[in-house]
Amino acid sequence: MLLQNVVTSNPENVRPMPPTMPAISVIIPLYNGGEMFHRCLAALERCQPPPHETIIVADGPGDGSWLPAQQRGYRTIVLDQRSGPAHARNVGAEAAEGDILLFIDADVLVPDDIVSRISAMMTAQGGLAAIIGSYDDSPTAQDTVSQYRNLLHHFTHQHGMEDASTFWGACGAIRRAVFRSIGGFNPRYAQSSIEDIELGYRLKEAGHAILLAKDLQVTHQKKWRFADMLKTDIFRRAVPWTELLLERGQARMDLNLSLPARLSTVVVFSVALLPIPSAIWPLSSAAAVPGLCLLLVLNHGFYRFLARKRGLGFTLKALPLHWLYFLYSGLAFLSVFFRIRASRLIRGGRVRIGSTHLST
Repeated sequence: MLLQNVVTSNPENVRPMPPTMPAISVIIPLYNGGEMFHRCLAALERCQPPPHETIIVADGPGDGSWLPAQQRGYRTIVLDQRSGPAHARNVGAEAAEGDILLFIDADVLVPDDIVSRISAMMTAQGGLAAIIGSYDDSPTAQDTVSQYRNLLHHFTHQHGMEDASTFWGACGAIRRAVFRSIGGFNPRYAQSSIEDIELGYRLKEAGHAILLAKDLQVTHQKKWRFADMLKTDIFRRAVPWTELLLERGQARMDLNLSLPARLSTVVVFSVALLPIPSAIWPLSSAAAVPGLCLLLVLNHGFYRFLARKRGLGFTLKALPLHWLYFLYSGLAFLSVFFRIRASRLIRGGRVRIGSTHLST
């Protein structure tokens, strides 16, 4: 049920695309967007050519940051209660007229040529169902946590497989017919979580191709606080992602699940557990040194990237954040795995990881 469904026909914001270009509908889920959202719209307005339409879906009335967009003639839908970005994106997709749906977050700044580039890629590769981009290496928030968090995302996507296995809601385009055929985003994710990853898994299972376009980059404006980063990474990503992997029995070695990332998690756990044997055999604590050296080797590309972009001092401050990331991600995986294993033990089920089945 909608509080408002304001549809405008302002010619400045609903434009026919050239006949050789597919019509692109931009969809932005919004909740308390503030100035970041207004800057997001300003960047969209600089796009040449412009999208066919821009649809803002306010996930509840919130702080009213959708009002200026409505007053400026943008197609605006305001939901009566907050249901999460997955549902908001689905509502926007249902209202969209374009052949291609371009989902972007309200806190990103898109490049001026994003419409023409997505249009060109989709036209040139008729079998391509979706395209995702990445954050660039120039996030606007300057504090250490925000810089580290955004640069990690940038580096991970820049070194991922172009034949992607996930979708990305912050900057992701998908053919409208394909989106509707697989049922859109899963609305069970009531908060920003892994709804885009889950959508990507269903796309791949249905045989659709997803392109990670590494040069399609957007600027992230979000300021990450340390506590918020932990909460998001553990409860909105690691835990539900582990549940998804165990449910579907697949874990492709790409992006955050790459082999170096998995090995780094094992090493961090080994180092973190050293105090236990050192209580009996003090010399065992010396094993931490080769363990930390191995972490430097496994992640040397990322650390060299940080040093090149932000200097040695910043890199040294980022090291504990990165190692902590492996630790809490691993702990989240183990907690979910054993919780599900215990639950299925009672029911006589099985836990699956990849192609491996563990009898319970």
